[in-house]
Amino acid sequence: MSTLLSAIRSLIFVIVLIVTVIPWALGVLLLSIFRRGDPVYWACAGWLKVAIWSARYICGVRWRIQGMENLPTASDRRAGVVLLSKHQSTWETFAYPALLSHPLAYVFKRELLYVPFFGWAMARMDMIHIDRGRRTEAWNKVLTQGKRLGGQGNWVIMFPEGTRIPRGQAGDYKSGGTRLAIEAGLPVVPIAATAARCWPRKSFLLKPGVVDISIGRQIRPEGRHPTELMQEVKDWIESEMHRLDPEAYVSSAPASVAGNTAPN
Repeated sequence: MSTLLSAIRSLIFVIVLIVTVIPWALGVLLLSIFRRGDPVYWACAGWLKVAIWSARYICGVRWRIQGMENLPTASDRRAGVVLLSKHQSTWETFAYPALLSHPLAYVFKRELLYVPFFGWAMARMDMIHIDRGRRTEAWNKVLTQGKRLGGQGNWVIMFPEGTRIPRGQAGDYKSGGTRLAIEAGLPVVPIAATAARCWPRKSFLLKPGVVDISIGRQIRPEGRHPTELMQEVKDWIESEMHRLDPEAYVSSAPASVAGNTAPN
């Protein structure tokens, strides 16, 4: 019965996304004729807020965040960082722009730009879309645009595992994000997120529960090697994943870290 109820709620949620994204995307396209940059970004982030709050009230997907003090404040607009996040679900890709104070610049595959309405609106934002089949060209684009955006105070966000990873597993952490941080002189911020607990990858069946997000301390890149720095990022993220979602792992979770806030 609970599975059937979750399926009904998930269907309603998907309908809400479809019904709202079309007029919202058209509005963003119209706005982008006259304005670019932050106004377009925050207009798109507004729809993502609709998405995660719809997931909360329709499907019961709440969230709990710790470590926000490790990020530059909203008033420190010129402070760029490279965010390196665990990637389990569509939920965190929707949630970060809706919850964080600075404009984010995602590094993503360009095929997403062809998704009707959603992709068209994404194309009007100042983000980094790459052709994964052309690795050298893709990296040069990440480096050039990442330096520019980070210098403007935007937060460049990458998923080191490259794709959504099943709950309880670790992917292959690639060092492109730490390489960018070192080249651009930007601090790295690791993020753990347990989104697959409520919204598994390759599924639109959402389950009630709490997504835990843990934001780690900034790591300075000076004098570091990309592979060694990424190993530190991986160790922290995977340790946090064990702590936040111990039932998903065979081993016991590490000792608790203080700072949890109440679920939203």
